Amino acid sequence: MTAVEHHRSPRTTPSSTPVDAIGGIVETVRAAYASGVTRPLAWRVSTLRRLRALLVEREPELLAALAADLGKPAIEAWVTEIAFCLNEIDHTLAHLPGWTKAVRVATPVTFQPGSSRIVPEPLGVVCVIAPWNYPLQLLVAPLAAAVAAGNAVVAKPSELAPATADALESLLGALNEPAIATVLGGVPESTELLRQRFDHLFYTGNATVGRVVMRAAAEHLTPVTLELGGKSPAIVSRHAKLDVAAKRIAWGRFLNAGQTCIAPDHVLVEREVHDELVRLLVAAVAELYGPDPRSSPDYARIVSDAHVQRLQNLLGDGTTVCGGAVDEADRYIAPTILTGIGRGDACMAEEIFGPILPVLAVDSLADAVAIVNDGDTPLALYVFSERDAEVDQVVGGTSSGGVTVNGTLLHIANPNLPFGGVGPSGTGAYHGRTGFDRLSHRRAVHTRSTRLDPDLLYPPYTATKQKLLRRGMMLPDPREMPARLLASVRSRRTSRG
Repeated sequence: MTAVEHHRSPRTTPSSTPVDAIGGIVETVRAAYASGVTRPLAWRVSTLRRLRALLVEREPELLAALAADLGKPAIEAWVTEIAFCLNEIDHTLAHLPGWTKAVRVATPVTFQPGSSRIVPEPLGVVCVIAPWNYPLQLLVAPLAAAVAAGNAVVAKPSELAPATADALESLLGALNEPAIATVLGGVPESTELLRQRFDHLFYTGNATVGRVVMRAAAEHLTPVTLELGGKSPAIVSRHAKLDVAAKRIAWGRFLNAGQTCIAPDHVLVEREVHDELVRLLVAAVAELYGPDPRSSPDYARIVSDAHVQRLQNLLGDGTTVCGGAVDEADRYIAPTILTGIGRGDACMAEEIFGPILPVLAVDSLADAVAIVNDGDTPLALYVFSERDAEVDQVVGGTSSGGVTVNGTLLHIANPNLPFGGVGPSGTGAYHGRTGFDRLSHRRAVHTRSTRLDPDLLYPPYTATKQKLLRRGMMLPDPREMPARLLASVRSRRTSRG
C-alpha cells in the first residue's frame, strides 16, 4: 500500500445511538455511580489498568481507524494519541494513592479542640465530548482523569472521525463497566445528550460549540471544562537560533496537517530576520516532508471535504512562498507558508486549524506583544530567543493557556504541567494531578472534639465573651506566626522608609 493509497482509505459511515435511548443510557450510568462502585481506589486502579491494556492490545485497530479518518501516519498517531494516553495513565497510576488521601490542614485556635482536613471526592457523572483532530487522545485522557477521581463517565466521540469513534465504542465496551458508556452520533445525538443532567461537562473543540455546551450546562448549573483554541502565535526574536526555530515551528505547525489546537497559528518575527526565517521555514518543510509532501508517508490529511474547502478559501491571501497545492479528492493541502499578510486578512481573522502558516514581520518584540494582547488570549504561545530578558519580556507581557520557550507543543506532554485555556481559549485545565483535582470535589471536613465544650461561641454574648471572641478570632495558627511576623517587620520597615 502506497502512502497515497493509505491516505485514501475509504471513510466509515458514522454510527449513531438512537436518540430516544440516550436518556436511559445516562440514567444507567448514574445508577451505577449511585451504587458506589466507582468510589473505591481499587475500582479506579483496576479500570485504568484495563483501559491501558486495551489501548496496547488494540493498537493496530486504533491506528487503522486514525489513518482512515485523518490519514495519520502510524508513528505520529502512536506518539500523539496512544502513547500520550499510556503515559497519562501510567503517571496517574503511580500517584493516585497519594492524590486520594485526605490532607490535614490547620485549625484556628478559636475552633480548638478540633481538626480539619480536605477530602477529595468524585463529582458524580461526567460527560466527555471529544473533537475530531485527536479523537482518541482527547477522549481517553479526560476519561482517565474522570475515572481516577472516582466518577462515572458518558463518552461522546466525534462523528467526524467515524472509524475512531467506532473503535473507541468497542474499546470502552470491552471494559464491561456499567459506570462507563458511549454515545455516538452527530448534532441530534449531541443535542439530546446535552439535555441530560450531568455533574460535570468536559468539552474539547471550537468556541462556537463551546458556547452551546456552556448554555446547556447552565440549565442544570453544571460545572464545565472547556478546552477550546484560538490563534496561538510563535514570536521569533532576531536573537533566536533561526534554523532551530524554523524546524521546530514547521514541525509544530504541520503535525497532523496543522489540525492541532495548540499548533503555532502564525509567526510574528522581527523584521530584520524575517526573510531569513522564511527561507529556513521553506527548507524545514522540505527536510521534514520531502520535495512532494503529498507522497510523504509522514504527512496527514484534512478531516473532511468541508474543511478542505474552508482552508482553500484562505490561500488567496498574501504571497505563497511554499506549498499551496490542493487535492480535494485526497483531502490534501500542502504545507503552505504565506508572507505579505495583513492583520485584516482572512487567515488572521480566526484560528486556521490547517497546514497554512502566515509569517508577519514586526518592528520589535514589544510590537509582537501588543499584537498578541490586542486579540483573544491564545491557548498556547511560543517564543524563540537566546536572551532570557527577551523571553521574560514576552512571557511576562502576555497571557496564554501555556507556553513553550524555544520549541512548540511540548508543554502539553508533561503530566506535571496543567493544560487549559484562558477566557475564549478555554475554562479549566487538566493532565496529571490537575485533571484529578478538576474532576474532584475538595470537600471540607471539620471535626469537633467532645471532650470539652467551651461556651464562648454560644449566646448570651456577655461583654467578657465579646472581648475574648474579638481576641481569639484574630489569633493566627502557630504555623503561620513566622510568616505574619516577617510581613509585619517588612511593613514597618517600608513605612519608615
